[in-house]
Amino acid sequence: MRAKLFRWAKESDPQEWKERGTGDVKILQHNETSRIRLLMRRDKTYKICANHYLTTSMNLLSHCGSERAWVWMTQADFADEEAKEELFAIRFLNAENANKFKDKFCECQEMIKTTGKASSSDESDEDGEEENVENEEKSEDLAEKLDELTVKDNKEEKETSKPEETEKVLDKAPKETRSVEDSPEK
Repeated sequence: MRAKLFRWAKESDPQEWKERGTGDVKILQHNETSRIRLLMRRDKTYKICANHYLTTSMNLLSHCGSERAWVWMTQADFADEEAKEELFAIRFLNAENANKFKDKFCECQEMIKTTGKASSSDESDEDGEEENVENEEKSEDLAEKLDELTVKDNKEEKETSKPEETEKVLDKAPKETRSVEDSPEK
C-alpha cells in the first residue's frame, strides 16, 4: 500500500517531523521463524525507509487531526543498517487505506501474542507498563505537531509572519535597543 513516512527528528533544532520517504509499505512474515516485520522502500530508488519487527508493545495511535495518518514508536529500526529507536508517522492517500493498514497491524500483533513469537524487545518490556504510557503520551504530543505540517503545491508560495507576532517581539525587546521608529511613545 502506498504511503508517506515521517520520522521524529530529535537531533534537529527545533525538533520536527522529517519526511523519510514515499513508497509501498509491506508487513512481511518470515517463512521459518514466523517473525513479522514492517518494510517500506522509497519509490524509484528502492532505498529502505523503515525496517523493523512488529512487537506487542507497539501502540498504533491515530493522528488527532487526520483519519488517514497513524503514529507509532519502535525500539529498533534498521533502515540505516543499525538499530535505532524511532518514532514514525505514516500518512495514506485515503482513510480506507489507513484503516486497512491499522487492521493488518493489529492482526499481526494478535498473531504475535497467540503464537508466542515475541521479539527480544517484547521480553524486555514485560514490566514496562509505565514506559508504554509515557511513550503513548509523547506520541500523542508529536502527532499534534504532525498535524501542523502542510504540503505546499507551489514552491514560490512563502509563509509570511503575522504582524501581531512581530509586534510582540518588539514589545519584549529592551528599551535601550529600540530605535526611535520602534518607540511606542510616538
